[in-house]
Amino acid sequence: MKPQHFRLALGLSAVLASLAAHADGAANALIMPAEAPVTQQAEIVIYPAKRVITMEKKQPEAAAVAVSGKRILAVGTVEELKRQAGTRSVRVDESFKDKIIMPGFLDQHLHPVLGALTLATEIIAPEDWALPGRTVLAANSEAEYRSRLKAADAALKDPNEPLISWGYHKLWHGKLDRATLDQISSTRPIIIWQRSCHEFIVNTAALKYLNITEADVTGKGDASKMANFAEGHFWEQGLNLVAGKILKVMASPERLSFGLRQMVAYEHSHGVTAYNEPGAIVTPDMWKLYQQILGADSVPMYTTFLADGRAIIDRVGLDAGLDEVEKTIALAPEDAGGKVMFFPKQIKLFADGAIISQLMQMKQPYTDGHHGEWIIPPAELEKRAKLFWDAGYQIHVHVNGDLGLEVVLATLKKRMKEAPRQDHRFVVVHFANSNEQQIAKIGKLGAIVSANPYYPTAFADKYADGLGKERADKMVRAASVLKVTPHLSFHSDLPMAPSDPLYLAWTAVNRITQSGRVAAPEQRISVDAALRGVTIEAAYSWRKEDLLGSIKPGKIANLTVLEADPYKVDPKKLKDIPVWGTVFEGRVFPVPAAYRAKPGGEMPKFGGRNTTNAVLGKRVSESFQHAHDDGDEACHLAELSQLAVLAYSENLAGR
Repeated sequence: MKPQHFRLALGLSAVLASLAAHADGAANALIMPAEAPVTQQAEIVIYPAKRVITMEKKQPEAAAVAVSGKRILAVGTVEELKRQAGTRSVRVDESFKDKIIMPGFLDQHLHPVLGALTLATEIIAPEDWALPGRTVLAANSEAEYRSRLKAADAALKDPNEPLISWGYHKLWHGKLDRATLDQISSTRPIIIWQRSCHEFIVNTAALKYLNITEADVTGKGDASKMANFAEGHFWEQGLNLVAGKILKVMASPERLSFGLRQMVAYEHSHGVTAYNEPGAIVTPDMWKLYQQILGADSVPMYTTFLADGRAIIDRVGLDAGLDEVEKTIALAPEDAGGKVMFFPKQIKLFADGAIISQLMQMKQPYTDGHHGEWIIPPAELEKRAKLFWDAGYQIHVHVNGDLGLEVVLATLKKRMKEAPRQDHRFVVVHFANSNEQQIAKIGKLGAIVSANPYYPTAFADKYADGLGKERADKMVRAASVLKVTPHLSFHSDLPMAPSDPLYLAWTAVNRITQSGRVAAPEQRISVDAALRGVTIEAAYSWRKEDLLGSIKPGKIANLTVLEADPYKVDPKKLKDIPVWGTVFEGRVFPVPAAYRAKPGGEMPKFGGRNTTNAVLGKRVSESFQHAHDDGDEACHLAELSQLAVLAYSENLAGR
């Protein structure tokens, strides 16, 4: 028997014998689709393809894949799979005979609530956004931005409807303030959500509409230094002071419901079959909405979460922290057949500030004189890392600056010295700035990296002012990481980057900036390494590699179907490969024709006048401010997501 035939027979017999009681080990046992008993002899479906790319090194490709129920049975040729099926009922489905089958794409890290809210606004951003049924083209200059904003204002028929837009960035679009927005409209409320999600700029009508007064942002210590009422500009801690009133409008039930449904369509159109939100909060109202929308039978993807090791500890303290984390996870545990769930024994921590607002902590000063911020100060980060490490948790740490990375690696080194653990899978998240010595430490300490490869493509040109050209170009040293560990995965951090795995792979392979040049060409990686980053390595970072991320007997039948072979197209065209659809838990989900991106298109209309409740808005703002009573200046996306969830629940309560 040939080796590949032996693997085929072994795979079929092993899976058919244990389908109802698949033993993956404790770390991988829980994202489990419910299975019919093996005695029911479910039909075997064989999908021939132009090529099946398995992402398994022992058998990297095949001509067909066999699926039964929600599981992959085997890969091989059609004839081999038929023969091995024996007397089982077999159907050959040729839907993919001219297409490429890959493992279902994974987005290792994104923010569904913020993605839902930002993508449901009038998008005017520095890059194109391919949404279901429309592509929103980039605005690359101040003149273009203001022209688009004026057009959006003119398109709204209801004179009282707020114009809410996301995507503005000063480096592309020039300075924007209250007076500028008043020139667009002196009567319509205009709310501008900055590209990083860490800032809002509003006009005079919006201040009145939102009931934001100068007293709200005066005499509040350091937070008042980050609020300019005269200019209608609120950022970081200053945003905390007014966030509740703004989010009461942003997170209306209509907007959030629409946004989540649009996000499902958006993810599906890009071939995503599972994603994770780190640092999530679940209220009963929000969980009901998640189950209704994200957990619907028609949704072909998993929505998973990590608990937030900042917000929970800030609220209850270190002593009660572990118990409170377990209570949070228990609100939405992994279970058989579930689609929306927390990963157990995994936690999200934070080091320094965000990259888009250039608040990462750098070893050498910024060239323009500003400085970064800590989200969790180093001494406190060490305490929290010890708490969760000693309890056996897998730790994921948000870090962007090289000084931030120095602190994170020192924390890991201390934990390994005091309480050594094998296979700890400590994840360095985002990984914007680093040096070669730090990357060597990553390999030595056994850490793994989940990077956002979008940073050089999107920001290297502009961030030369601030970081300097060399540091800006060398953001996300992916090739260097692969010299010390194979465990490099990619994420979008939606809405920080498009949640489009082929696009993320393209950025890592090419590193082409907005001006068309290549940033740090020595850091480009192979197509294979990039595709592993959005499949098997993403699964590995979640401890789900026995269930997701490759095409192998016994794994869940989650597949992404492409119209062209990513290994054979010009690497510069990798991002342009159309996604035909996906297979999720053995069911075929083609991307509807209506989802195909087309240039232009209008933002969604919600109708009627949004209303705010000053008392409820104040409660959300106070919740936001409470999280920053320790004096931290930097906020983060997980926290904004949490406050949007609270605002949604408050909106429901106020109806």
